[in-house]
Amino acid sequence: MKAIALFSGGLDSALAIKLLTNQGIEVVACNINTGFGSTKDRLAHMNNICDQVGARLRIVDIQDEYLEKVLFTPQYGYGKHFNPCIDCHGKMAEVAKRLMVEEGADFIISGEVLGQRPMSQNHEALQSVLKLSDCEGLLLRPLSAKALAPTVPELKGWVDREKLENIVGRSRDRQMELVHAFGLRDYEAPGGGCLLTDEHFSRKIRDVLAHDDHFIKADIPILKYGRHLRLPNGAKLIIGRNAEENALLKSFENPKYLPLHTDLIGPDSLLSANADPEDMLLAAKLVLAYCKPTFTGEQTLMVGTTPITTECDVTRSHATRYFI
Repeated sequence: MKAIALFSGGLDSALAIKLLTNQGIEVVACNINTGFGSTKDRLAHMNNICDQVGARLRIVDIQDEYLEKVLFTPQYGYGKHFNPCIDCHGKMAEVAKRLMVEEGADFIISGEVLGQRPMSQNHEALQSVLKLSDCEGLLLRPLSAKALAPTVPELKGWVDREKLENIVGRSRDRQMELVHAFGLRDYEAPGGGCLLTDEHFSRKIRDVLAHDDHFIKADIPILKYGRHLRLPNGAKLIIGRNAEENALLKSFENPKYLPLHTDLIGPDSLLSANADPEDMLLAAKLVLAYCKPTFTGEQTLMVGTTPITTECDVTRSHATRYFI
């Protein structure tokens, strides 16, 4: 038999896969990219974990679909911040069901644990995921299988239910026992990897919605890096914090922003393309405040192809009043 696994790269999904591959079931580990995962490149890590648990990694990008159908209109609302967890899990299961046809698979598995997250992994929430994705009977949760109703692969004998787990609640003691039993190495420590659960990141999304006509896919990577400032007349300024962020900000293509460049030793920045002259001038001063203080007098910066000449008469502490 063959299964599609919803694979985050985290420990629970890795253990769920291992419980199935140990029964001789072929598993395609599907990592679904919504755009709101970690800021770090996790490809090497995911490949390493898949090698250990005996699965083949497949990455599926659903950023456009996620923005259009999930993020801003969740049927089950949001968690503490901007995280539509139930709708998100439902969409991922729906995508996995589509992949079943492509891959010739027979069912789906996930690393969800009953009661681990009180709002999004209780009995009602898990059932809502099945309803949203139309996966009733097809979605097996190996870590909590014995605490849930049997699924099709269990009822048909494709999977031995007795070799699955009965984990319920937030304790991770049993998961750690399985880690040692399976000999897993270099696994990630437990913790949310979704930026939508982060208060600061969620605030930046709400700021975009409050000031822009629409939210686009190209906005997502920009929200992940730099200092974000909303200037008095509505323009947005993003100032890089280190060499890595500077390089990333220079590489992004987004019609909403223009590069704000200086030849001084300092940050790379982006400024709203529709910034008015007052905000443009203030942005130039703020960027100078973050440059290495080895210059004096007026300096000329470029906003796209527009030169702005000014002196630095503001400080970094002055900039904090505009932080989002």
